[in-house]
Amino acid sequence: MSLPSIGKSAPSFSLSDQDGNIVSLENLKGKIIVLYFYPKAMTPGCTVQACSLRDSKSELDKLGIVVLGVSPDPVNKLQKFIEKESLNFTLLSDVDHAVAESFGSWGLKKFMGREYMGVLRQTFIIDAEGTLQFVMDDVKTKTHHDDVIKWISSNLSS
Repeated sequence: MSLPSIGKSAPSFSLSDQDGNIVSLENLKGKIIVLYFYPKAMTPGCTVQACSLRDSKSELDKLGIVVLGVSPDPVNKLQKFIEKESLNFTLLSDVDHAVAESFGSWGLKKFMGREYMGVLRQTFIIDAEGTLQFVMDDVKTKTHHDDVIKWISSNLSS
């Protein structure tokens, strides 16, 4: 599946968060959304990425950013991840990976000579009107938070 187009409306979605509440893109209009897809909660790379975003909360808040992390993990695992790492943003459960597919974030992966389908580590920046503004498809877990802040500061901050 191909990526949604920059300058077009981001694919709509409604997913359960770590507390079982439904979060919908349309209910977040008026806010800049950083929607990031990650493969699996509580794995090393995903933890580094999440904790860096956690530690950047004040900078993200100053820019009016809402962070949403999406993985195929069930709600109860997301809750454990939040508790274990003291995460201060919303995680969404995409168990059937339908939302990942609609964003082009579900695809063929390779690890140690094995090929399989899974979540591609990607980030989508969506403006206050719900328009896709930027796609990061070469996400580095250690610098992801800085990359997001730099891009939004240069392109979307008022």
